[in-house]
Amino acid sequence: MCGIAGLIHRGKSTNVGGEMQKMLQSLKHRGPDSTGYALYGSGKSKDYILRFKVGENVKEGSSAIMEDASIYDLRRDEVNKQINEVGAKIIKEEQITPYSFRYVIKCDDDLLELAKKIETVEMTEILSLGQSLELIKDIGDAQVVADQYSLNKFNGTHGIGHTRMATESGVDIRSAHPYWAYPFSDVSVVHNGQLTNYWNNRRALERKGMRFMSSCDSELIAVYLANKIRDGHDLEDAMRSSLSDLDGVFTYMVATKDKLGMAKDTMAAKPMVLYESDDLVALASEEVAIRSLLPHEIDTYDPYEGEVKVWQA
Repeated sequence: MCGIAGLIHRGKSTNVGGEMQKMLQSLKHRGPDSTGYALYGSGKSKDYILRFKVGENVKEGSSAIMEDASIYDLRRDEVNKQINEVGAKIIKEEQITPYSFRYVIKCDDDLLELAKKIETVEMTEILSLGQSLELIKDIGDAQVVADQYSLNKFNGTHGIGHTRMATESGVDIRSAHPYWAYPFSDVSVVHNGQLTNYWNNRRALERKGMRFMSSCDSELIAVYLANKIRDGHDLEDAMRSSLSDLDGVFTYMVATKDKLGMAKDTMAAKPMVLYESDDLVALASEEVAIRSLLPHEIDTYDPYEGEVKVWQA
């Protein structure tokens, strides 16, 4: 029942954060538990943007242990220590919430080694690491999360997002979408559906050294694509392979530094509506999300079963 949405502007930068907020808020009825955004800026800087959390926001009434704010500060300090130990340099440091941080860092060495060091800190998870991607997710609807993280001020070329109804795992940030395709910078995934061969695929990927941070089946798609990219496949080929390698009913979107793609399984049980013009592509689980941006008369269509499409910014 979850809702997914995405858009990509061809050849220009705009208030993509505000646009994604409108699309996702219109899909609130499909998933009120949490909302996530993967937003892509210009990517012109050689520095990396690191989004990470050092604890969890949990739904009221959850059995999760509530932690003192000072614990978050101690973990943040330990993250700083780990970043310095691998020779990276913190250029800018922002604390967005007690548990959520945004850093700009300079790193000339292996990103995988940096990521591994950061995640040795207890309860710490990297949400995204890239030169254009900023991944934000939290408890609440699209408006709540956008206001909390000032996303309406975000300018960029494209983005994807997700409204989640928790069915397979808990109501917390770790189980929320999007997922970063670790350890590759600027790759993110959102998914609507259910994978029935999750555990077999997960074990196979873990044996190859791939990392999982949740028990949500949607994370498998991100890790699967990351593994394919690592093996030399381009994005579209990796997505086409997923249609036969992943069992279940699913529609998903994937975004990279300069591309937006969608894939629909061969049963086409999960909805997707698409609008395409010379300068904008917008797609979502329901047409209402596209019309939140384009209220005038437009032509939309539903992708076919087993279809894969990739657009360039």
